Amino acid sequence: MSANPTSVPDPEVHPAPPVPAPFGPAPSRGVGIGRTAQVVTGLVLLVPAAVALLWSYVLPSVSTLVESFRRGNGLGGPTESAGGDNYAQAIERGFLGDLGHALLLALVPLLLALLVAPLLALAAQRAGRVPRLVTRALLALPLAAYAPLAVGVAWTMDRFEADRDAWTQAPTLTAVRAVALLTAGLVVAVGATVFLAALRRGPGGGRSGPAVLAVGGVLGLAVVAVTVQSWSLQWPVLGGREDQVAPLVRIVRESVTWLQFGVGAAGNVLLLALLAVLGILAVVLLLVTRTRIAFTGWRDRPAGAPTGTPAGAPTGVPAGARNPVALGLLAVGLLAFLGVLAYVLAPWLRALTAEAALLPSGVSTGQVQVNTWLPPLIPAVVGVGVAALAGFGIGGLRPLGRASELLLLPFAPWLFVGDGPLAIAHFVRAREADQLNTFVGLIPPGWLCIPALVLFTLFFRGQRERWEAGGGFGSSMLLPALPMLAGAGLLSWLVDAQSWLWPQLVVADVRHAPAANLVLLRLAESFGDPEATRGLVAQVLPLPMLLLFLAAFVALQLLYLDRLVIGAGPSTGDGPR
Repeated sequence: MSANPTSVPDPEVHPAPPVPAPFGPAPSRGVGIGRTAQVVTGLVLLVPAAVALLWSYVLPSVSTLVESFRRGNGLGGPTESAGGDNYAQAIERGFLGDLGHALLLALVPLLLALLVAPLLALAAQRAGRVPRLVTRALLALPLAAYAPLAVGVAWTMDRFEADRDAWTQAPTLTAVRAVALLTAGLVVAVGATVFLAALRRGPGGGRSGPAVLAVGGVLGLAVVAVTVQSWSLQWPVLGGREDQVAPLVRIVRESVTWLQFGVGAAGNVLLLALLAVLGILAVVLLLVTRTRIAFTGWRDRPAGAPTGTPAGAPTGVPAGARNPVALGLLAVGLLAFLGVLAYVLAPWLRALTAEAALLPSGVSTGQVQVNTWLPPLIPAVVGVGVAALAGFGIGGLRPLGRASELLLLPFAPWLFVGDGPLAIAHFVRAREADQLNTFVGLIPPGWLCIPALVLFTLFFRGQRERWEAGGGFGSSMLLPALPMLAGAGLLSWLVDAQSWLWPQLVVADVRHAPAANLVLLRLAESFGDPEATRGLVAQVLPLPMLLLFLAAFVALQLLYLDRLVIGAGPSTGDGPR
């Protein structure tokens, strides 16, 4: 009985199924193009991203550095060398204190991202498939409701009288509480989404620990980076004293209000240096841990099943297995999550159903919505599209073999740089091009989404294994990337449309003003009267757009993100040696 029956196929004649790929050197038979063509094509696909990086990030950074050593108004007037005086003034005027204040405000979001979010994700993962999908659907709510100005103004105005004494007697503690509440839903939603992908067993059933550590490290760095450059940590989103602001707020005031562009540029250089360190650390962490993202397929599989396991195949994990303790903890966590979300969003949601706002003369609701949503759509499509091409060039074609991810390092210093630290340099460029108070001037100046570039690189690196193992280009690379392309584009569009710094800098004419500008104008005219701004707040993220983003993000969570696995460590899909 020990001899093999002669009817059993010879494994030397019949190769193993294409997924998962065998251990050892990754074959290239499935790629379908020669190695030289892969190298050339991969490098060519990087060119648009390199050009966009140069125009949107490198040149403005250089001009900001040069301006930081000058003394002048920055608007074409006479200038003189300032040496290091601008940096001394920036620090004397409170840059370090502002930075410390921002880091203090980041403490609770960090705790939410690195403790609450992974615990919620772990409970959802252990509770079973249906509870996990319910959790994912609920996580889409704060993502779709991303409107920091609208939500912050509505919440602050609703709580103004109740919190007046608190802002007077304990402004710092009140600011920490306000930031914690306003950001809790979004931070937990983003964190739980990525931790859910990291907790799933990757291809071959490897451990999830390294991936969780990598995701946690990058998420923590991202929270700090976003907080220190936030433009929303000021009135009217937050109450409190004018001297307790984020670094970017004081930098913009020094540049635009006081026309001390050299001092403002010095503050921006210090802020850019910090963000560069955080971005490089994040990319190096991803490279060292060899993090990658894999798509498990369109058909449902058990949560613990390795990639390539057919639906219904035995995995050692019962298909409907649920952990009662995890289910109970998940229910408690979701109730708390929804409670905080309802408390914060309730004033804004009431504003969405308020009477139509009284707009300035000659301005229509349709015109306001066009000014709000159309300009940011253009760089969102271009920036994410260019990022996807470059990500495929690095992670999919792997022009440098196993060292291909090193091509991310030139982009790393600007990974976490938003529109704020380079806004003054872009403003000067727009002024010189006579684009102020125009539709073209409203278009955000970032033509490359660097976070999307890193995301697509990790994704195509994870999918490379399937492609090499014989999977077609369409089924292993193109089709699985399309939902990610759509999701990244929608998210980039929403974030850019809700940014209220750039429109403030380039538009003073109400005919070209987006909804955020009109809200701020009405607040100034009415001296903070909540009733006067209620209708305009609803224009920032109107109900139809909210429902559009909610439907899209729920669909992505249930039908696509639930099928992604974040892995780390050695992989057979690292490409040619």
